[in-house]
Amino acid sequence: MSYIPHTEAERRQMLAAVGVESMDELFADVPASVRFPDLDLPKPASELEIMEELQLLSEANLNTRQAACFLGAGAYNHYIPSVVDHILRRNEFYTAYTPYQPEISQGTLQAIFEYQSLMCFLTGMEVSNASHYDGATALAEAAILALNVHQGKRDKLVLSPAIHPQYREVVRTYLQGQSLEIVGDESLGSRPEEYLDERTSLVAVQYPDFFGNLHDYGSLVVAAHAVGALVCVVANPIALGLLQPPSEFGADVVVGDGQPLGIPLSFGGPTIGFFTTREQFVRKMAGRLVGETVDSRGQRGYVLTLTPREQHIRRGRATSNICTNQGLMALAVTAYLSAVGKHGLRQVAELCYHKAHYAAERIAAVEGYGLWNRGPFFHEFVIRCPIPPAELNQHLLDHDILGGYDLGPEYPELKGHMLLAVTELNHKEDIDDLADALREAAHA
Repeated sequence: MSYIPHTEAERRQMLAAVGVESMDELFADVPASVRFPDLDLPKPASELEIMEELQLLSEANLNTRQAACFLGAGAYNHYIPSVVDHILRRNEFYTAYTPYQPEISQGTLQAIFEYQSLMCFLTGMEVSNASHYDGATALAEAAILALNVHQGKRDKLVLSPAIHPQYREVVRTYLQGQSLEIVGDESLGSRPEEYLDERTSLVAVQYPDFFGNLHDYGSLVVAAHAVGALVCVVANPIALGLLQPPSEFGADVVVGDGQPLGIPLSFGGPTIGFFTTREQFVRKMAGRLVGETVDSRGQRGYVLTLTPREQHIRRGRATSNICTNQGLMALAVTAYLSAVGKHGLRQVAELCYHKAHYAAERIAAVEGYGLWNRGPFFHEFVIRCPIPPAELNQHLLDHDILGGYDLGPEYPELKGHMLLAVTELNHKEDIDDLADALREAAHA
């Protein structure tokens, strides 16, 4: 039974206000044939019946609790300490909105401040904003920062072909219509150094790159700075628990996706984009920034500061129309890093590294497969497959294994190659089962 809150008297009053006498007259412009269509709805069901149906529907989804996962390519299956979810579900955080009024938002503001501090510690950079939507958005905002630093006098961006292909697509979407030249990623063999000149505003690379490879970017940074260009590094935050931070080889901006830091896969999101840079560029940085201060009584407090959005300052001085931060996800990252600590994060990174190398050795020893990576890699690597990766993944799925990422569609040079990811959650038995299933698929 439906509930209609308006009385007959109220309905007559509203009809009179719009100048009609009846409901039929009100909807006279809507053809009678479409006013009451046959919706073909199922019969009414009880709450119990609906819950049973939803449960059955949910069981049609294969998740990482039911299958070994070797799929990465930007979203990774890591262990999340239970304390992360407990903190996220606290009402004061779960229902919090934009912290415009610091006098009633100190908890949210402090949480964001702690997140910023942790991101600076992790990347080695001097300032961090309160986050972006995801890693791709953060890279696009890094490109805008570089254009603003050069005051629009440079119209060229250099993107490494080994940056996540979807990140590069988002950059082009952000900057379309601005008469910019975006180069460097035309083919897999392209080297960013080849494109540097006096028009270059930004050079962007990934660390580790999309294929898991580890590179020494020191010489590239020197060459980019020699022509006055900024350097942005798209980093895997788990890898930074083990690897040299980008600040130490001269990066000007470090961005990435924080999903590996306490955020579940959730069939695609939400996630978070972190954005850190040098203090000299803080006024060109998009998004929110929370600062620590003292009030009139000398007590510590937190406030929004240096918000470079047109809503808050003169439009001509705004750097971006992006202001929204992923507050709840930033809290998850903060809780995760606080729970695992510096040594715990390094341990997670080491487990990922060693397990990935064990997997690469096992698979490379299987007849018909080969390791594509030639240098050091972190926890992702590429294998050459004897059959199309799509067929291979279907075979793995039959063994309750979520396989790798088919590289052929984005990289024609890598047709027949698959990107695999290994994390601390992949047991030795999982890896051995993967190798056995790959052997079986090759000889099926």
